[in-house]
Amino acid sequence: MTTEIKESDWKVLRRVHPIAVERFCERILGEIERLLHDSAQRLHERYLRIYKLMEQRDREMARLFNDPRRSRALTMIAQFRAEGLMTDEEFVNLTDGTRHIIETLVRGRQSP
Repeated sequence: MTTEIKESDWKVLRRVHPIAVERFCERILGEIERLLHDSAQRLHERYLRIYKLMEQRDREMARLFNDPRRSRALTMIAQFRAEGLMTDEEFVNLTDGTRHIIETLVRGRQSP
């Protein structure tokens, strides 16, 4: 498999990247809100759970979004798709070849 990305696909990634960051942050903030309002837990327990969640999500954010280079573009797009951070409408803007590669990568991630 080639790691080259076409210019048009690179432009799609560059456009979707900040949108995907926002989607991921929205997801995280929703998780925090649920933990924050979990009245079955003491305040300190809620704080600890939120702290641990933030540590975990910070690592995930780095894995998903840091260092957007052309050499990582296909992997990054595949991760966005697998995590539900790239819509079908955004995905169809990629070239046929890139969509095929991404679908193959995402299927590979979902296999046991």
